[in-house]
Amino acid sequence: MPIELSLTLSPRQASEEPLLKAQVAEKLNISVAEVTGVRIIRKSIDARGRQIKVNLGLSVFVNEAVPTHTYEPLQLKNVALAEPVVIVGAGPAGLFAALRLIEHGFRPIILERGKEVSARKRDIATINRNLGVDPDSNYAFGEGGAGTFSDGKLYTRSKKRGDISSVLHVFHQFGAQDSILYDAHPHIGTNVLPRVVTAMRQAIIDAGGAVFFGKRVDDLLVSGNHITGVACAGEVFSAKAVILATGHSARDIYHLLYNKGIALEAKPFAMGVRVEHPQPLIDSIQYHMPTRDEYLPAASYSLVQQVEERGVYSFCMCPGGFIVPAASSPGEVVVNGMSPSERNSKYANAGMAVEIRVEDLLSYKGHGVLGGLIMQSQLEKKAFQYGGSGQVAPAQRLADFVDGKVSNTLPSCSYHPGLTSSPMNEWLPQHIGKRLREGFKAFDGKMHGFLTNEALIVGVESRTSSPVRIPRDENTFMHISLEGLFPCGEGAGYAGGITSSAMDGQVCADAAQRWLSR
Repeated sequence: MPIELSLTLSPRQASEEPLLKAQVAEKLNISVAEVTGVRIIRKSIDARGRQIKVNLGLSVFVNEAVPTHTYEPLQLKNVALAEPVVIVGAGPAGLFAALRLIEHGFRPIILERGKEVSARKRDIATINRNLGVDPDSNYAFGEGGAGTFSDGKLYTRSKKRGDISSVLHVFHQFGAQDSILYDAHPHIGTNVLPRVVTAMRQAIIDAGGAVFFGKRVDDLLVSGNHITGVACAGEVFSAKAVILATGHSARDIYHLLYNKGIALEAKPFAMGVRVEHPQPLIDSIQYHMPTRDEYLPAASYSLVQQVEERGVYSFCMCPGGFIVPAASSPGEVVVNGMSPSERNSKYANAGMAVEIRVEDLLSYKGHGVLGGLIMQSQLEKKAFQYGGSGQVAPAQRLADFVDGKVSNTLPSCSYHPGLTSSPMNEWLPQHIGKRLREGFKAFDGKMHGFLTNEALIVGVESRTSSPVRIPRDENTFMHISLEGLFPCGEGAGYAGGITSSAMDGQVCADAAQRWLSR
């Protein structure tokens, strides 16, 4: 049996296996030769003091073999002839729902409006070269969902939503790196996640499930208060249960539900900008040293401040990352952030958002529960207007934004389509721009040197989460008025990232199984 052990070490000791084994042996008062294996089960960095420490939780194997896995991999049965369940969307919610349905003995049929990963890469390259946006294949839509090409962070605070470890184990089984099983803030990376998603899709197909691309659902088929299937350009896919996992950018689905009289509700969300600093500047602030130690990862941060009764906060922080064009239609500019697994870019970026509450949408009340969508869309069109051409984005030096000055020049930036200097302090809505300015001042007090003209803001970051919720019963997870419809993931308003969406997919698959097995 392995010995559970906690150690606090220097970054070098925690990174080099011989030094780590030596520290383990010393702690256990045994020889290094007796330590046959060390498996990290928890890892976090404590950078609060001048001497940076790494906290490790370890499983130590002494004079015994080290097992291949610490978990039981999925064993998927063949469901080719089983009862079908339609899943709309091949993001994390849809993929994990499909895998769980196979475990329950049902046949998942996934309908994805976008393309599979390899073809989607070409469309994303086209966007980065500012040659146009395919509304069905972009950073938001396609196999794996928005997270596939925009980072792959697996950290979530949604501890009560489901079993986080089971999600991490599935990602690991299908090719993610070992570190996601123990890092305090696990991260796959946008260069690794595509092949993980492809392996998951193949496992679903091998088990008798079906995955169809280029299938945009344009109607829900309803009989009485029961859903009976969906339609894609007249092609019907029948099922007694439908899991709706479309992601937060599928605005046409919200309009479809609204026009069919299916209950929706407005929910809080947030909008703002991306802020980008040189990564060495963030390293020096966070690690209290002029140059980052070679054994330390690119530094990150998390910031929050209340300004005029609304939260202003950082999210989706991407150390060693890039800002990417996340628009899902022509005529709009939306930005997001991502990092490769090595986090080795010379830039650090993060979303900086201002909380939008339902009562803030009163001026959009003529649009009913879709007011948040209209607010998002108007800001994205304004960013397009001020961006200059296609996906060229409006930008301003950070200190200039706070001081209300025009940026005559812009620093280098990771955003490939290009930037144009814009007085964002003038055209961002007052309830967002004013709070961002005050928030940035407060953040500089927490991270001295944060507020600098070496940094810049890029607009706009408007797709932080869905401004609409598709209400479901808290016990059955089924839509409150349409039997057989299971709203799921970010697009339904019940998740906020890859891991929480994946867990919600599992939860909805379990709920569908219970309902179908009545």
